[in-house]
Amino acid sequence: MTTESLKNNTPNESDEISLKELILKTRAWYRYLLSKWLIILIFGLLGGVLGFYYAYTKKPIYTATTTFVLEDEKSGGGLGNLAGLASMAGVDLGGSGGGIFQGDNILGLYKSRTMLEQTLLTSVKSDGKTQLLVEKYIDFNKLRQQWAKKPALVNLAFTVDSLQNRSKILKPNRLRDSILGVIVGDINKNYLSVSKPDKKLSTIQVDVKAIDEFFAKAFNDELVKNVNEFYIATKTKKTLQNVQILQRKTDSVRAVMNGAIYTAVAVADATPNLNPTRQVQRVAPAQRAQFSAETNKSILAEMVKNLEMTKMSLLKETPLIQVVDQPIYPLKEEKLGKIKGIAIGGILFGFLTVAFLLVRKTLKNIMA
Repeated sequence: MTTESLKNNTPNESDEISLKELILKTRAWYRYLLSKWLIILIFGLLGGVLGFYYAYTKKPIYTATTTFVLEDEKSGGGLGNLAGLASMAGVDLGGSGGGIFQGDNILGLYKSRTMLEQTLLTSVKSDGKTQLLVEKYIDFNKLRQQWAKKPALVNLAFTVDSLQNRSKILKPNRLRDSILGVIVGDINKNYLSVSKPDKKLSTIQVDVKAIDEFFAKAFNDELVKNVNEFYIATKTKKTLQNVQILQRKTDSVRAVMNGAIYTAVAVADATPNLNPTRQVQRVAPAQRAQFSAETNKSILAEMVKNLEMTKMSLLKETPLIQVVDQPIYPLKEEKLGKIKGIAIGGILFGFLTVAFLLVRKTLKNIMA
């Protein structure tokens, strides 16, 4: 066997560490860190001071929570029979299609840009003055101070009229719209949380967190109001249009019927002493008006029935939204305690100091 083969068969002791060597190295590291206890203590105290300062200066975060139950009547069943009867008169009661906001779609509606913009453009009274919620957001985030050095942003104003009619403006304000988009994105990411605490229930919870207590509550209230109103209006839009159309047609038929009745009576009143040989002057107009009244009476009866069925369909499709809990002052406050800040800062800086010393010692040993 050659010398080279003997070398290859010899175990590489440098790649293996025994338990004894591990204990000795651990003891050496411990003695090294113990010799640096003053440095670790100083940086630990420094971290505690910084943690105390952070906890002292950090503004509390207020959370406004609204919980409500959404009960949406399912379409179908007995409503299909009513729709079949109404279809005979050429009337579509609606309500037979799929739900537009079934499942978790309503949760996405809360985070849509349209709903958030509409809420930001809501006027509220704060500190004795009326202002938009978007202006309140700008104030407590001190964005005006950051915009002071940018001439294009100094005079930037948000008004409800100019923003609601953006589609009709030939030259939209791209800068204002971009700023509003950034604000909406920030609220979606850092302020707003929408969830279903229990997947088996229809309970929806909306949380708004902000360092301004008034903004948190006002934004939560207005957002829930706007979304719920939009939800109900959209769910019942088609059936409501049918109700309005049927109502107009019913009123029109009733007016024609009443006109025919008055015409028949007016003909009789116009010929009080009619010559028996001239009955055509009274009988023909009177019978014609009577026939028109009877015909419209039958039509009116069917249309009233269809109208009432459509109104019942509208009531069936209108979802029930019942608020269970809503935010009230004082709001829930989240703030880092001073003792907790000292402990976290001290432990964090102490750990980083130990890690730095160990890395430096390892590098020195390698270079040596």
